[in-house]
Amino acid sequence: MEQSNMSSANTATAPYINNEHTSTGNWFLSIFLAGIPLVGLILLIVWAFSHSTPLSKRNWARAMLIWMVVALIMFTLVALVGGIGLATMEGY
Repeated sequence: MEQSNMSSANTATAPYINNEHTSTGNWFLSIFLAGIPLVGLILLIVWAFSHSTPLSKRNWARAMLIWMVVALIMFTLVALVGGIGLATMEGY
């Protein structure tokens, strides 16, 4: 009896995965909204962690958030190096 319970547990999919089809129009609107400052960030966070969001859009939102973190780190490094360079040129 335990054997049948184990096999059914292994074949069941997680109930929170949404495998809906995301249309081209939906992608168009999603990319447009994600480009709006602050609103886009909030939407990406909601889409990345919401279980009702289709899986493809959830993964895309997570990837976009990772790229935003990478860009922020790169911007900070360039600003620091540039600031140090300017301070050195001015002779302090």
